[in-house]
Amino acid sequence: QVQLVESGGGLVQAGGSLRLSCAASERTFSYYVMGWFRQAPGKEREFVAAITSGRVTNYADSVKGRFTISRDNARNTLYLQMNSLNAEDTALYYCAARAGTILERAPYEYKYWGQGTQVTVDS
Repeated sequence: QVQLVESGGGLVQAGGSLRLSCAASERTFSYYVMGWFRQAPGKEREFVAAITSGRVTNYADSVKGRFTISRDNARNTLYLQMNSLNAEDTALYYCAARAGTILERAPYEYKYWGQGTQVTVDS
């Protein structure tokens, strides 16, 4: 059982930056593909970015060039650096984990989820 705890959300002005963190309880963190997803009110949960244990990354088109996903396997921690934020980025952000090496974008592919951290961009 992997427990995930997100932090780093908050209120930021448009054009600003935030760095989200996700701490994992699992000592075998490095064996998991990790992803960030987000859900805005009234919308479905959507893929933001993912990273394999080998640090292969994939991004949604809407965040490409603005967001950077990274991981520190020694600290069992996942990060999401978000720059040039805009109002459309306002959402509850979740980190998620799936065992294995295949990077997937669909939420149903991820078994373990955190509780989420709120990001609000004031335009």
